[in-house]
Amino acid sequence: MTQKVKKRIATLRAEIGRHNYLYYVEAAPLISDRDYDALYRKLEELEADFPAFVAPHSPTQRVGGEPLSVFESVQHAIPMMSLSNTYNTEKLIEFDKRIKKLLNETPYSYVLEPKIDGVAISLRYEKGNLIRGSTRGDGKTGDDITENLKTIRTIPMTLKSRKVPDILEVRGEVFMAKQGFATLNQERQKVGQEPFANPRNAAAGSLKQLDSRMVSGRPLAAIFYAVGEVQGLDFETHVDLLNTLHLMGFAVSVKTWRGATIEEILSALDDLKRLQHDFSFEIDGGVIKINERRTYETLGATAKSPRWAVAFKYEPERAETLLKDITIQVGRTGVLTPVAELEPVALAGTTVSRATLHNAGEIERKDIRIGDLVRIQKAGEIIPVVVEVKISARPKDTHPFQRPTSCPICTGPVTQKEDEVALRCENLQCPAQLKSWLRHFAMRGAMDIDGLGIKLIVQLVDQGLVSSPADLYQLEQATIMNLERMGDQSAENLIDGIEASKQRELWRLIFALGIRHVGARMAQILEEHFSHIDELIEAKTEELEQIPEIGPTLALSIQAYFQHLKNLEIVRVLKKNGVNVTRLTPMGSTSGKLTGKSFVLTGTLPGLTRDEATAKIRQQGGKVVASVSKKTDYVISGDQPGSKFEQAKKLGIATLDEAEFSTLIGNDSG
Repeated sequence: MTQKVKKRIATLRAEIGRHNYLYYVEAAPLISDRDYDALYRKLEELEADFPAFVAPHSPTQRVGGEPLSVFESVQHAIPMMSLSNTYNTEKLIEFDKRIKKLLNETPYSYVLEPKIDGVAISLRYEKGNLIRGSTRGDGKTGDDITENLKTIRTIPMTLKSRKVPDILEVRGEVFMAKQGFATLNQERQKVGQEPFANPRNAAAGSLKQLDSRMVSGRPLAAIFYAVGEVQGLDFETHVDLLNTLHLMGFAVSVKTWRGATIEEILSALDDLKRLQHDFSFEIDGGVIKINERRTYETLGATAKSPRWAVAFKYEPERAETLLKDITIQVGRTGVLTPVAELEPVALAGTTVSRATLHNAGEIERKDIRIGDLVRIQKAGEIIPVVVEVKISARPKDTHPFQRPTSCPICTGPVTQKEDEVALRCENLQCPAQLKSWLRHFAMRGAMDIDGLGIKLIVQLVDQGLVSSPADLYQLEQATIMNLERMGDQSAENLIDGIEASKQRELWRLIFALGIRHVGARMAQILEEHFSHIDELIEAKTEELEQIPEIGPTLALSIQAYFQHLKNLEIVRVLKKNGVNVTRLTPMGSTSGKLTGKSFVLTGTLPGLTRDEATAKIRQQGGKVVASVSKKTDYVISGDQPGSKFEQAKKLGIATLDEAEFSTLIGNDSG
């Protein structure tokens, strides 16, 4: 019996691994999400019934384990060398001349690959199973980040090949795709976190997380291009290596160039430059390697780099302009963000007049001063940043940047926590924080208060009529009518909008409260576990951490929010004024038509708002998620649906228009 179970578990793991490869690496799934989920659930059930057969390389172990206190060190069996690099084509011709001289009459050719702007990693497989994953570190010793790397779906837990080597170390790059980076930054800014400067920083910061459950939520992927220690396998050429890795289940570059001469590679570099923006990930150049691996021993290496490869980096598009001023923005959570006010300049197709300076430490490190001539570029092709100062053009009367010691808006005290780079205004009554908070509180997706725009919020705060979101529910129509551009009808509409918001779902209120790190999806998760706001207020960190999606940082943030007396008072006033603080939709219903189904909404539905469609789905036991994946059951598509609709078609996920959705839920859905 146990041997049959063991064999069945092994078969399920292999089958799930194959489908993971087809979905994440080849983007060519063969089975439906439902069939995949059935396989996955069966494996989970068998491993739960027979825990002795649970293995670290099982597909079920990707979700992330308990947080680590520190990363262990790993000695690389073969050092992870860095590549020498150049920005000059003449240097590449010199590189070719050295190769000719070292190889004498031995024939050779070249391979060109995109140079991914990511984080170098090494994976070690023994008998076909992933044993360890680590960072490059200093080349000889790296950090053991196995648990974090397991969460990345393009990394195979077991090798696909029937004949696997005894030992195989694979080297590659972890990266964050451009779209995933943009979405992650939007989510961070929504909850008051500082955005990442570029995709590489985002990937590096993710891999440094001690809690792998947090890493599992980051849009990371990996591409592989080299090997370290290998026993039981050989490769004639670099192209052979890439093909073999691909057959084993690794993602490799979708585009490479072969060249018999360096001149052909120079031409290929021009092609790569033209395609630079077509890749889903950031590239900063190309890597040129000798294709014939038998030459590597002859060519050897310097102390840091192999002589058989070189990186060619493209110069990033930059512009020079005058830094006219440094202003300080104060966000909803009190974070002070310095912004460069620039003489407008054209850069990468747009006119740029402002650029982020990230934080005070970054300004000091680069010694950026008002009056400087600065060079700017777009980080991740999105955010303009100041990369350096033209010191030779600096006027004599400039002064070093002075860190603000008080908030520029309210003059309240400014602090900096040990584990943060950001300065933060500690005055919860700060008008800048309050205005941002009210805007967040009233926006669609939160309390959705009709008529409460930013211009009206500014008036309410500046005239002292509102000092917290709870005060909105005590406003009177007569008071509002006296404000600029507010007549009888506008005031009445606002009062009606505030009144209507009292009946919003509990998760919307949780999101609207502005708890650090709690976005809309996390608010929905919290509502699924707590039926009343008081239950959430009283929850201990240990209880919060029992929820799979919540790690220690988020649990502490939630508890800290409700330990603040001002926040508790706001909740008390909200309850007193009739704002709903109870879960409206029963969770975990087994009788709803949509129980266990997940939906993605995209485009504009002609007869339903997105909020109304979400409510109907939740009322019948379904859930709405933000992005399309193999686990999505339906995509509801309206006008101008965008990429989610195309992704659903590609993955074979059912798509519904509004009429089909109405039929699915039935006319009695309300």
